[in-house]
Amino acid sequence: MNIRSLTRGDGVVIGAAVLLFIASFLNTYSAEGDSKIPNAWDNLGLVMSVYVGGIIGAALIVVARALPQPRKVVGLDLGQVGVALTLFVAWTSLWSIIDPFGAFSDNFDGADVGAGIGLILGLIGALVLAGAAVATPLVPALQAALVPAPKPPQPQPYGAQPPGGYGYPGAQPQQQGQQPYGGQPQPGQPFGAQPQPQAQAPQPPAAEFSPFWFAVPVPRPLFAEDGSPTPIAELAPGTWYLAVEQRGPALVAQTQDGRRGVLQDTSGIQRG
Repeated sequence: MNIRSLTRGDGVVIGAAVLLFIASFLNTYSAEGDSKIPNAWDNLGLVMSVYVGGIIGAALIVVARALPQPRKVVGLDLGQVGVALTLFVAWTSLWSIIDPFGAFSDNFDGADVGAGIGLILGLIGALVLAGAAVATPLVPALQAALVPAPKPPQPQPYGAQPPGGYGYPGAQPQQQGQQPYGGQPQPGQPFGAQPQPQAQAPQPPAAEFSPFWFAVPVPRPLFAEDGSPTPIAELAPGTWYLAVEQRGPALVAQTQDGRRGVLQDTSGIQRG
């Protein structure tokens, strides 16, 4: 599982699930003169259909987002099952707060009964949960990475030497009048001094591909290098991958576990 693939919308889903869990322990109803007010755990149907159901729906959405490959249940994507469950939870919570008596109507005969803080917070959490689950694929602001990816270290160019010359922390200046071995004689030097060979003009470097780090804006499939149409992995937003080769508009990318494949859609990638 890759938690860096979670989005801001997933963070809202997680926060709403936490709110539902807290609300399940608070008073479900408010009644004057009665100190024994039940919470959601005293009503099995209510706690399973609203509170526990919402937590399970949020878990399915987050797990589906964090997995490298999509998982299916009875032919449906795991995330789609979670979204459907959050919509059911919001619908059930709405009707539960409209009719707060429910199965406890006999316990409050003649009393002024209303929805308690547990039902109110449960409805808020259920509406936020369902809204975030539905809006995340549609709103770009909710699709941003929840945990920003760290910047990759800048690789030192191949063959670069440390400052000051090879093998020495600092080059020593030559004394005045001394010439390096094989140097070009200056005017007034003794006859027979060895002339310095002319330095060859540097050749322009050939245009070569330099590996670089990149991240994708949305999940994108990585295909095998042999041209197979079946993806071998999925690149997730918020994770840095290494581009090792370019093939036309496509890139050969290497994942964190060492797998290599071809990224055919390179539009909108972020270079490190």
